[in-house]
This record gives sequence, structure tokens and C-alpha cells, in this order.
Amino acid sequence: MNVCCRQGSEMEKQFKNVKFWLCLLHMIYYFSLFCSSADRIPSGNSIKDGELIISAGEKFALGFFSPGNPELRYVGIWFYGIQEQAVVWVANRERPIQGLGGTLTMESHGNLVVLDGNGVQVWSTDVSAPSRNSTAILTDAGNLILSNNDQMSWQSFENPTDTFLPDMRVYYNKSSGENRVFTSWRSANDPSIGNYSMGIDARGSPQIVIWEGGNRRWRSGHWNGLVFIGVPSMMAVYLYGFKLTNDGNEKFYFTYTPSSSSDLIKFQLHWNGTEEQRTWDASLREWRFIQLQPANQCDIYNRCGPFGVCDARNSPICTCMKGYVPKDIDQWNNGNWSGGCVRRTQLQCETNGSRGIEGSGERDGFLMIENVKLPDFLDYVGSEDVEDCENKCLQNCSCIAFSFVSAINCMIWSNDLFDIQHFQNGGSSLYIRLAHSELGGSRKVTKLIIIASVIGGMLFLGVSIWLLWRHKEKLKEILKSSQKKSRIQETHPIRSGEFSTDFSGPDDLSVEGQPGTGTELAYFSFSSVAAATNNFSDKNKLGQGGFGHVYKGKLPGGQDIAVKRLSAKSGQGMEEFKNEIMLIAKLQHRNLVRLLGCCIEGEEKILLYEYMPNKSLDTFLFEPAKQTQLDWRTRFLIIEGIARGLLYLHRDSRLRIVHRDLKPSNILLDDEMNPKISDFGMARIFGGNQNEANTNRLVGTYGYLAPEYAMEGLFSVKSDVYSFGILLLEIVSGRRNTSFHSAEYSNVIGYAWDLWERGKAMDFVDPSIANSCSPNEVMRCIHVGLLCVQDLASHRPTMSAVVLMLESEHTNFPLPRQPTFTSLRRLDMDLWNEMNDVVSSNNVTLSVILGR
Repeated sequence: MNVCCRQGSEMEKQFKNVKFWLCLLHMIYYFSLFCSSADRIPSGNSIKDGELIISAGEKFALGFFSPGNPELRYVGIWFYGIQEQAVVWVANRERPIQGLGGTLTMESHGNLVVLDGNGVQVWSTDVSAPSRNSTAILTDAGNLILSNNDQMSWQSFENPTDTFLPDMRVYYNKSSGENRVFTSWRSANDPSIGNYSMGIDARGSPQIVIWEGGNRRWRSGHWNGLVFIGVPSMMAVYLYGFKLTNDGNEKFYFTYTPSSSSDLIKFQLHWNGTEEQRTWDASLREWRFIQLQPANQCDIYNRCGPFGVCDARNSPICTCMKGYVPKDIDQWNNGNWSGGCVRRTQLQCETNGSRGIEGSGERDGFLMIENVKLPDFLDYVGSEDVEDCENKCLQNCSCIAFSFVSAINCMIWSNDLFDIQHFQNGGSSLYIRLAHSELGGSRKVTKLIIIASVIGGMLFLGVSIWLLWRHKEKLKEILKSSQKKSRIQETHPIRSGEFSTDFSGPDDLSVEGQPGTGTELAYFSFSSVAAATNNFSDKNKLGQGGFGHVYKGKLPGGQDIAVKRLSAKSGQGMEEFKNEIMLIAKLQHRNLVRLLGCCIEGEEKILLYEYMPNKSLDTFLFEPAKQTQLDWRTRFLIIEGIARGLLYLHRDSRLRIVHRDLKPSNILLDDEMNPKISDFGMARIFGGNQNEANTNRLVGTYGYLAPEYAMEGLFSVKSDVYSFGILLLEIVSGRRNTSFHSAEYSNVIGYAWDLWERGKAMDFVDPSIANSCSPNEVMRCIHVGLLCVQDLASHRPTMSAVVLMLESEHTNFPLPRQPTFTSLRRLDMDLWNEMNDVVSSNNVTLSVILGR
């Protein structure tokens, strides 16, 4: 009996031990499950008021909070670990929960819901076709995602409240008008929907707008590919900041990328209608203010009414544009400017009773207003030439103003001009249409001047005729001597320093501080150039660009020439003109275009080149009808020729030169399709032992700029190597670098790299030559191109190495590194931004040869 009792007691003790260990294992399992799932709510699970979900990197938290009244509870997301709670998203903003009994539940049918203490649903993700295995996950970007096997069915980033965060996509659709907007809180302590909203207006070039109800309160100005032009303090920073991406089918979205992924940044639309950008300062433990919009009285939308200009530095802040007067002078003087201004003098084209046909009288003209926020509601965007833009406006009487902005191009307004603000720095130039009398004084003064001029001219003509008759014999001798001297001087080579007083002084080109030695160059009079081009006839026009027009001409001896006539409105001023003359005159190479002479008279700046009958490379490369004329053999010879021309500039010429604007339109083709590098207006000289140089402004063409040059202003011969790499890849593929508009590829680099990585590099070749090209040469060219466009200058080869690789039959070159700086090279536009310089080092050798 006692033995049985002892055995029973031992069995009971062992059972208790087993039970203890089983319970412990269960506790460990559930604890580990809880720890590993701290950033998510699995299907069927929930969190109660007082519990938190924390993102994997502990950047954001999700839970219940009270912004004011502790009895009202909301589910929201805020920055984790920051004492000052900064809420960035609210779920049940219209239906707060009374008391602490609320739960956030991931229901088994696949929707995330918020329940009050009585189990009543107050908010839901409301997915129409949910999955029973969905999980709610809070990411380190602050995004709450409903996911099922990596398939996202809902996210808080697509259902924002009042805060924009980095990595959030703000979509808009040009055709459908889709525009997801941010809405303010009703007050500082009430998250319900307030009076203000913020989103994208897609008319023309997109802009950010804050609305108060249905009325505009503030706008950013239009997007030019780098910044919003109505925010003068906004800096254009390569790779960082705002970016616009085409998601296909007219669908676009904006994102924001901070300079450091560890930075905590938020853009918040406050309950009072202001938008603030702040960043967390960990050292001060506070949110540091970056910018506020609207920032002053003039930022308030249309503060001065139609045709009024607002300047916060003036008192009063509102004035009418030139040629306009207050609509209601009494209201205007009392400080009520909402009525705006009206035109003082009717336009000449309107006096004829026609819209678009010039009437009688003197022609209307344009007055330029600088440093302004351009008006709202533009009617037309297009035309890549400023003169065409002006003509298009002038030919249409309904056009009352135009502007030309890089990357947006021609902008035209045909209705009242709203929301114009004058900036101390920044802004754009607006050309407003005025009657002729508003431009040049009153008509009476104009008539008096004309009458006085006619009378004076007649008197002068009479006296001149009398003097000529009296001294006719002596005049014949002077005329003969003058004609002889003119013929000699017109083609006599003169020193470059003798062209103009603008060419003298400390700005003369030099090498390492030594004065320029000058060169011999033919000088042509304007009359001789005009005669050679048939007075710059449109029939002789070869092309045009931002610099002006190029014409075909013929010298008296029969030689064909190309005449580059710089427009007064071009970005290329006297400095660039002088630069091109003095540089190219000293360069002699079969792959560089030859400068024959120049002309400088008054405002005219003209260059005369050898004539290239086949124009520029881009006219063949990107025109489907002409692409077939560039077979593979021709393309390969063009690539080699460009490489040898660059090698001459970088190493073999008397000067060491960085071109800085290498692109297809600057590669001219002679009658045998030999390439000639042209346009040296942006080039810079290096000293004999100099590998780097400082610049005080960023120039070139966007899409061909090396990352270090675009981001920090650093340039060297490796900047040209990068541009050559882009150009090489364009020649092989037959596609322009900016022709990629899909989400998969942003430019030709990404396209080439993806095919290279997948072993399908031959798919990169232009289809028009795919069947006739040499695979070995194609692979060699793509390999060299990817080496040239590597992110770091130190990884790129020199042009001497490039020439060697192109002419080599072997392919054991270094492996290219995957490019990362490719996402912003979309817009083909000229950059003329003032920047500070930093010195770079770019001594590079190919020391490691690896097989692929």
C-alpha cells in the first residue's frame, strides 16, 4: 500500500514538471512571436488602447492617442522616440472613440478596422476584395500597409491626412484629373477635416496649390524639372529633393528624397492654412523649422488682384503693372487691392476690331518684368525657341503675356494675369504685351520726334548734296582709296586681342595665370557676312537653338561656310563668344570643326565655320527616316572620331581643354560622315600640369552632365568622359537619353545596364542596324560606354584608355560598376545656375584587368 502511494506521488511530481516545461515553452514561443511581429498585426489579431506597433527600425509608432481632450481617442501614426509627439496620419479622424476601450483589429476577412469600447466599427480600410491572410505592417517610412504575400491591397500613403513624408508618392493624372490631396485638421487639437487642402494642379506644368475651401490660398509656381519656380528659396540639388516621375498612361507622381536617409523630415499642412517643412534636430531635441508657405503677405494668392504686382518690401505692397491703372482708384488707395488693375491704353490689334489681325497704327510690343512669380492659369506650353514664343504671342491678339523658362519652354497667357509677385532674388522674366505708346512715351512726343527727324534729315540731305557737288573730284579719290583699304582689311588676319575692348584686361584667356598669346584669325565685316548669307535669308537657315540661328553662306571665292549668328537673347554672351573664338582658333584636328573667322559689330556677334553638309549627328541618329543611313560601320567610325577629338583636347593639343557640352547636336558631320566636335562656348582651359579647375557656374546640357559636376560643380576631363559615355550609348541604341519615360528605365544608362546584367546586351542595339552590325564591336562599345558613365570620376577611364579599348580586338577590360545616379537625367535643358566650386582630383589609371 505504501509502495503504491509512493509510486503515485512520484508520477504526480513528474507530471507537474512536464506541465511546467510545456507552459514555459509556450510562453517562450508566444513571446518570441510577439517580439518578431512588433511591426505588424497578423490576421485575426488586434492591439488595444495603450499598446503600440513599432516599425522595424523604430522610426514610427502606431497606436491610440489624444491630441487635446483625453476622453477622445484616435488611431494614428507618429514619430517614435520623440518626446514631442508629431502625428503624421490619423485613421478615425471624423469619429473619435469615447474612453479607453478602443481596439485596432486585423479582421479575418482582410480589413483593418477600428472598434470602440462597444465593438462598434468607427473606421475601416474598406478594401473591396480583401484577403483572409492579410497582415497590417508599419514600415520605417511611416507607411501602414495591408499586405498579403507581398501583394499590397491598401496603404496609408495613398490615404494621407495632413502630412507629406519622404518616399510618399503624390499622384496626379493629366487626363482624368485625379489628384490626391492633403487636408488640414480642423484645429490644433481636432484631427477632423479642416478648411484647407493641398495638392497638385496639373494644368500646363504642374504646381503645388493650397486651397481654402474651393478658393486658392497659395501656389508654388510651375515645376521646371528641378524646382518650383515660384519658390525663390528652393534650391536645385541633384538626386535630392523633389522629383517628378512618369508612371505611364498620363499618370505622374512627386516624391521627396532627403540628403540623408537618417533625417526625419515632414511637410505638414497646418489647421491655419500654412504648410511647414521641418526636420528633427537630434542634438537640440526639437523640430527645426526649414520653410513656411505662405511666408509673407505677398504669398497669399492674388493679393493685388488681376494685373497687380505684389512686393513685400514696398509700402504699399501692391502696384499696377506698367501700362495698367487701378480698376477702382478709391478702393485701391484705401488698401483694398482685390479689384486689381485694368489696361490704360488699348492694344493696336484691338483697335481694328479683330482678334489676331494687326490694325492700323504702330505695332504692339513687349515689356520685360524681371524676377517675378509668373502668373497663374497659363494657356499654352510648347515651342523650344524664345523667338518663336514671342512671335506666337504677337500673332495672336488674345495673347497678353509670355515667358520662356528652361525645361518648361514657351508659356503664354491669354486671360487676366493673377498672382504676380516680385522677388528680390530669383523668379522668372515675364514679357507683357503693351500698346506702342506705353513702351516709348506718348504719341505726341513720338510724332514731334518723327516730324523733327524728317525736317532735320531733309536739311542734312540738302547740305550734303551741295557739298558733294562742290568737292566731287576730291571725293572720287577718297572713295577709291577707301575701297582698296576695305578689301585688304576685310580678310586680313588680326590679333584676337584687337577685336574689341571687351577682350582686354584680366579676363583674357590664359594658362595658369599667363597672358594669352593671341592667335591669327580672319575678321569679316557685317556687310560681307550679310552678303554671303543673302541677308540671313530663311532659305539659308540650317538650324537654330538657344544661342540663335545658323545659316549657310558662300564666300566670294565660292567656299561654302556655316554662319553662327548669336541672338541677343541667347545665354551665350560676350564671355562665351570670346571663349569660343580664342579656343577653337588655336585648335587644329580633323575631328574638330574649323573656325574660319568672326564678325563683331555693335550688338552683332557672328562666327564663321567650315560648312558641314550633313549637319549634326542628332539629325540622323534620332530621326527614324534617316537612322538607316547610319549603318554600323559609320557609327563605329563616328564613335572613334569623337574619341580621338576628345583625346586631342584633353592631352595632345597645345592647351588642355574640357569641352563641358558634348552631345549629339554638337557633333557635326562632313560630306563623308566624319565627325567634328563643335561649340566651344562652354569649354575651359587647363594648365599643363592641372587636373582640375574651379567654376563659378554650372553650364552644359542636362542629361549629359557627370554626377559630380551636376551635384557639386566639380569638373575635369572625366566630366567629358561621362558625356562621351552617354553619347556612345545613344549612338549604339539610336535612342535619345531623355526618351525613356517608363517606371522601369529613367534613361539610356539604366536601360543599357539592365540588358548588360541579364546577358542581353545585343538587344540594346538600334533595330535598324541589328542585322548588319559586328557583335564584337557592339559589345566592346557598350562595355566602354558603361565604364565611362560610372558614378565616380575616379572609376572612369581616360580618353587615351577609351581610344585604346575601342581599337583593341580584346575585351578583357575592367568590369563597370552599377550606376546609381540615373534617376534625374530626364530633361534636356541648358543649366546656367550660379554655384560654388569645390576642387576635385581625377588622376586615373587602368591598373586591374579582369575578364567578364
